[in-house]
Amino acid sequence: MRKVAQVIVDVLAMQTDQPFTYLIPSKIEQQLSVGMRVEVPFGNGNRHLQGFVLAIGETSEAELSTQEFQWKEILSVLDLKPVLNSELLELADYMKEKTFAFKITCLQTMLPSVMRADYRKYIYITDELQENLQDELFYGLEEIAWEDAVERDLLPRMMQLRKQQKVDIRYEVNTKNKVKTVRFIQPAKSFQQLEEARQELRKGSRKKEQLLNYLQSLGTEQQVAVKEMKELGFRTAVLNEAAKNNWLTFVEKETYRDPFADKEFEKTTALALNDEQEIAVNTILHSMNHKQSDTYLLEGITGSGKTEVYLQVIAEVLNQEKTAIMLVPEISLTPQMVHRFKSRFGEQVAVMHSGLSQGEKYDEWRKIERGEAQVVVGARSAIFAPLENLGVIIVDEEHEASYKQEETPRYHARDLAIWRGQHHHCPIVLGSATPSLESRARAQKKVYQRLLLTQRANQSASLPTIDVIDMRKEIQQKNNSSFSLALQEKIKERLEKKEQSVLLLNRRGYSSFVMCRDCGYVLPCPNCDISLTLHMDTKTMKCHYCGHEERIPHRCGNCGSDKIRYYGTGTQKVEEELQALIPECRILRMDVDTTRRKGAHEKILTAFGNHEADILLGTQMIAKGLDFANVTLVGVLNADTALNLPDFRSSERTFQLLTQVSGRAGRAEKPGEVIIQSFNPEHYAIQLAKAQDYEDFYQKEMQVRHVGDYPPFYFTVQITASHSEEQQAAKQMYEIVKELKTGLSNQSILLGPTPNAIMRVNNRYFYQVIIKYKNEPNLQRILKKILTDTQRATTQGLKLSIDAEPMNFI
Repeated sequence: MRKVAQVIVDVLAMQTDQPFTYLIPSKIEQQLSVGMRVEVPFGNGNRHLQGFVLAIGETSEAELSTQEFQWKEILSVLDLKPVLNSELLELADYMKEKTFAFKITCLQTMLPSVMRADYRKYIYITDELQENLQDELFYGLEEIAWEDAVERDLLPRMMQLRKQQKVDIRYEVNTKNKVKTVRFIQPAKSFQQLEEARQELRKGSRKKEQLLNYLQSLGTEQQVAVKEMKELGFRTAVLNEAAKNNWLTFVEKETYRDPFADKEFEKTTALALNDEQEIAVNTILHSMNHKQSDTYLLEGITGSGKTEVYLQVIAEVLNQEKTAIMLVPEISLTPQMVHRFKSRFGEQVAVMHSGLSQGEKYDEWRKIERGEAQVVVGARSAIFAPLENLGVIIVDEEHEASYKQEETPRYHARDLAIWRGQHHHCPIVLGSATPSLESRARAQKKVYQRLLLTQRANQSASLPTIDVIDMRKEIQQKNNSSFSLALQEKIKERLEKKEQSVLLLNRRGYSSFVMCRDCGYVLPCPNCDISLTLHMDTKTMKCHYCGHEERIPHRCGNCGSDKIRYYGTGTQKVEEELQALIPECRILRMDVDTTRRKGAHEKILTAFGNHEADILLGTQMIAKGLDFANVTLVGVLNADTALNLPDFRSSERTFQLLTQVSGRAGRAEKPGEVIIQSFNPEHYAIQLAKAQDYEDFYQKEMQVRHVGDYPPFYFTVQITASHSEEQQAAKQMYEIVKELKTGLSNQSILLGPTPNAIMRVNNRYFYQVIIKYKNEPNLQRILKKILTDTQRATTQGLKLSIDAEPMNFI
């Protein structure tokens, strides 16, 4: 019998979206495991691809000889142990069906980018090896290159040593992301030999004598960091000369890159819970203790202590030697959330989000994979954390659109959290002050269990008072400023009281667009059907879709006039305007432009927390999760922005944003106030946000959705075709609609085909169709056929994407 492996290869085509059978070379058959990556020949044999081992089996010699084709062997193995466990391999099957993606893409999405990129690999010693073995395998060194081990046919022995936890593997990406090491010194001679060296020193070599004395005090097995040696007064030159004299040797030891190494986290203990919090914690833990994968919707007003509920549930999970995943929307929420988790659970916490470097992400992943971290706090991709024995999965701010990935595979982290919860028989907690209508409707149907927190956790804190200012009246009173007279007055009051304000503007940049007042020409992006945005910090016009950038025009490109004017309002422009109105105020601006650099979010928030500024001005990223006791005023400068978008979720998103940002005010003893500026103050989303009445909003919005046949009453699928020629994209979409009309029932509703709201992006034309349905048993089959037919089409350059339950229709 010969051992064979089922391998899925790295080719994005429907024909290869299945495992291929490869023979396993005898030298690795004992060590190869499911979940490892391998290098395999493909096609004519000259093409080598990476693949994942999905299964291992056997075939008889007789079967081998009867096959018409020649069986191919695995060329090499790329790991010493599996990088994906059986659970994540199963999850990839679920993702593939749910997101209409290739399985290989799903598998690669689960790994840190450092393991998906080009890399060099090294095998290094993690535990003491016999001297003769270290000399034979490692040339007496601490590590060797992977290629060297392959060339010398050492991988089977290395795999054996890996099982004994004697060696491990490290990755180096493009020679930039090297494994971080700390340098140590270790005495190279015995006490007596060092004594003899000391006797031979010439007089006056005081530093060398001190070093020899110190080395004698250590013993040959002890190691001391070079940094410590320098602190003891031994300079690099002295240590180098000692190494040359063979008194000591330098040892490089691998260490984790710790993004929080320079931060101190003061240990915190559990806070006293109110009755509602107590009920929530006990209910969730009851599910965990009985191994029930119940999904809970924890609906709590802003400041109601949802995070403390999470912390106390996780504390009990850890007491039972289980693990936990805590998802947060994105890095704007991460600094304060990480601080609370690190302060409570210390080194047990690993953090995964886009603000970390590639090396830091990889090190955090390794801590999780090695079982050194039991709690993972992170954004969307943290749902793939390779934790075993999960006790709870928490999705904070579950309504956030950022939990849905916009590129292939288009998964929603909430769906994967529920799948993993069912796999581990553990509870899932979806937390929000303003749950998505889909989640709230599921709670109403008892699919989710609803837990309510109706009062602020800090008993001396109360919900803020909210006023809506009609900006049409401000214009009638000749106030053309971005700030209503009431808001200006309130900001000045806060300055006098030495209290702080948060101002939300739902747009970045300096100005929306540049227009010629003579002919009305608006400077467009040459690649997209959208106008360019002015950015004064870089003195450029930028496209927020394709990244195109050009200088600010001084003359109209259409008529040559110099009457170029800026229209609209961006964060930069508002900052300048506010500084002119109130010169004494100190402003911090927080938007995409000011937070590009690593750690910028935390730096800005720390400065604001230390009262280095009176006002925090920003975009949506300041609306959620911030908890500053001295913030007593929140101003929303343009509440209508989202309402004007052609998206059925626009009212819901407006209500959620206004509720969330209002919750930043008055979170401690000082009362809070909120000023919402609007040109459409009668809109129910704004009025119900003012009343802070989620339940009324839910009922009203559900009526609107029911009339419009939108979720949660219907499921939706968006199909998008794009091509560099508009006619080709349109033609393909019309053919798809024809096929859908033939295959789907009369109960389904088709919207389209239509051009996308922004039809051209990066010189590609986009057409779409929306399918709305309640029950379509044939839909999955039809969509798969459309994908396959499109792949086989002779039309070059066509791209097709299928998005189940899209978060954006524009």
